[in-house]
Amino acid sequence: MKRLDVCLEDVQEAYTGPVGVLWELLMGEEIHVGGWEDTERLAALAGVTGDADVLDVCSALGGPARHLAGRFGCRVTGLDATPKMVEEAQRRTARAGFSDRVRFRLGDALAMPFADASFDIVWGQDAWCYVTDKAQLIGEACRVLRPGGTIAFTDWVETGAMDDACWETLHRFMLFPYTETLDGYTMMLEDEGFAVVRFEDISSTFPSFCREYRRALTTTLREQICDRFGEDLLIAAEQGITGWIDAAERGLVGRGRWIGWKADE
Repeated sequence: MKRLDVCLEDVQEAYTGPVGVLWELLMGEEIHVGGWEDTERLAALAGVTGDADVLDVCSALGGPARHLAGRFGCRVTGLDATPKMVEEAQRRTARAGFSDRVRFRLGDALAMPFADASFDIVWGQDAWCYVTDKAQLIGEACRVLRPGGTIAFTDWVETGAMDDACWETLHRFMLFPYTETLDGYTMMLEDEGFAVVRFEDISSTFPSFCREYRRALTTTLREQICDRFGEDLLIAAEQGITGWIDAAERGLVGRGRWIGWKADE
């Protein structure tokens, strides 16, 4: 599988600067496709309940963590590798009054700072595409899950063959080291011993979301982005998102949703 020369430090630097702000402006504080509705859908499939201990891996600003705690009353731990994201997530969580149920830890998804069998659910939404070794991430998720626990996530994936120039342009814009395939994630889960109880190809809605991000970028948010970050960032973002729209419409990229179950010991 092709890999781009992008490392964790590159992503940390980007999300400490304008990139994190830009994606929040376009997507809201959840910073994933589909917003609250997508979080609700994943939670329903994962069977989130009030007594669950949930680990949100690559939790960014903590939007989904707070949503789950507020909606279900569960306990949520967010793990993210960018200090600014963790600090801002903690600040927003305290302001929202969820600090008794939601906490955040700075750490690496490939070496999670938690003991074995610590959580009932490992959760992720459109963020594992930034991780340099998805198989190791899935292994870590299995390790920190309790027997009978659930892994539930969505992610951006490759869904068709593309030439090298197209592949590099898309991945470099997003700072993805690579994207997994639909079958690739399913095989990783099975190799780690998970029973894949649900898998959905949700690529059909991906182009429309990307088109909406471009529309907001070039209309309602245009002046704000130019004033804060300059026209060069606006132009680069528009070009980058347009590339993803084109690839999505051609069936080359999309999204998937997975629910896996860790067997009882």
